[in-house]
Amino acid sequence: MSRHTLSVLVEDKPGVLARVASLFSRRGFNIESLAVGPTELPEISRMTIVVDVEGLVLEQITKQLNKLINVIKIVVLEPASTVQREILLVKVKSDMETRSHILETVQLFRAKVVDVSSESVTIEATGNAEKIQALLKLLEPFGIKELVKSGMVAVTRGPKSIGDRALRSLDRPA
Repeated sequence: MSRHTLSVLVEDKPGVLARVASLFSRRGFNIESLAVGPTELPEISRMTIVVDVEGLVLEQITKQLNKLINVIKIVVLEPASTVQREILLVKVKSDMETRSHILETVQLFRAKVVDVSSESVTIEATGNAEKIQALLKLLEPFGIKELVKSGMVAVTRGPKSIGDRALRSLDRPA
């Protein structure tokens, strides 16, 4: 199996997320990461979906997604031509002895300390999946109390937008 990132432009309507997620569920495919948010146009949302599937299955998934009425456009993003990021919030056990080591690690990864208490430090980090994993590996020995990661978000490099043609299609008559 191989990991693929899909950028899916959808109409911002109630139930679209449920329909997309159930399409994967019905076919027995696991979504590794799912991030949804508004785009530059208020009537359109972007779903960034990371799946671990083979090529033929990926083609089947994109064809099925295209059949959903509220789906405007689907692009399989190539890692080399995209900027991909995740956000991590992690709460690490900390005392007077370990705090300086934790802060050094935070600086190495250009992360930020967003909360400090007598027993823990909460860190915010942004980066690709490899950077986030590397940071977590270094923080693990201190004791991770809690962590949450956003789903992957991605955008293509360069001046073109995946929505250029898709957005014009919204001008269709009702």
